[in-house]
Amino acid sequence: MIRPNLLAWQWRDYVAKHRDRTNLLIHIVAVPLFQVATLLLVGALLGRSLIAAIVAVIAMVIALVLQGRGHRREPETPMPFNGAADFVSRFVVEQWITFPRFVLSGAWAENLRRARRPA
Repeated sequence: MIRPNLLAWQWRDYVAKHRDRTNLLIHIVAVPLFQVATLLLVGALLGRSLIAAIVAVIAMVIALVLQGRGHRREPETPMPFNGAADFVSRFVVEQWITFPRFVLSGAWAENLRRARRPA
């Protein structure tokens, strides 16, 4: 099931769930990796390139695994997924909308600055 008002729901506590320095640095690399891999996959499917499709899927999985490890470092972890549709919709929206919004709003840089300060 896809969550109602997914964008608003995800954004509501996104800043709070992305405060760990290592997780922030993982995301700034892994999200663009996922985005490039997604575009590569589309191109591979359109061009009927099995090798490129395999490389794209591997890169997407690497991005997913890295972000999962990063999220485990956070004091506030994301809500558990309610099935495959919830997972896919939340993950894709995070990669293409919520995380870019987080960066462009300045919240990523602000959380990184705060993460450097002693507690």
